Amino acid sequence: MGKRQHNYYAMLKGLVEYSQKAARTLQDILENYDIQKLPERMDYMHSIEHAADQAKHEMADLLVKEFITPIDREDIIALSQEIDNITDAVEDVLLRLYMFNIQIIRPDAFRFAELIVACCDELVKLMGEFENYKKSSTIQQSIVEVNRLEGEGDQLYTGAIRGLYTSSYSPTEIYAWTAIFDHMEKCCDACEHTSEGIQMVIMKNS
Repeated sequence: MGKRQHNYYAMLKGLVEYSQKAARTLQDILENYDIQKLPERMDYMHSIEHAADQAKHEMADLLVKEFITPIDREDIIALSQEIDNITDAVEDVLLRLYMFNIQIIRPDAFRFAELIVACCDELVKLMGEFENYKKSSTIQQSIVEVNRLEGEGDQLYTGAIRGLYTSSYSPTEIYAWTAIFDHMEKCCDACEHTSEGIQMVIMKNS
């Protein structure tokens, strides 16, 4: 029993792939925006989030019974929670489009969606290298790249919010889009927190 070890690196990568799928779904919804189809698209997004949750709980159940783990149990759980935050944050963006009854997508939102996808794509690459972190030549580059993308997200957020307040939008539209951009920025932040978490685990185990 003790010798049979599950591959937690692969499981963590699987969780990031759910975040990536959610991010790509959001991008597709924005690019082909149709308010009439939003409820069914929300159902699909929720099915991704639910599957990710289930995978996280299954991993936690295995961890409880595991005799030896490749890295600390607490670190595996903490990373799985950081990844879960990404998927949740992406779903939150979609919920706000629905709640605020958004009719037309602002150009900044398209760029934000691209950035969120880029962050998730980089995290999938990063997680694919995590198992071999002692020998990997690219893992550090990926951590730096996620950090750079998050910085780009901060700049985009600043410009997007300024754009709202320097245009002739109604107070309702300004409020709605401020909330949406807040949540889009949270997606990028959650990706950075995950990559920082990986970096901490690497430093702790090196």
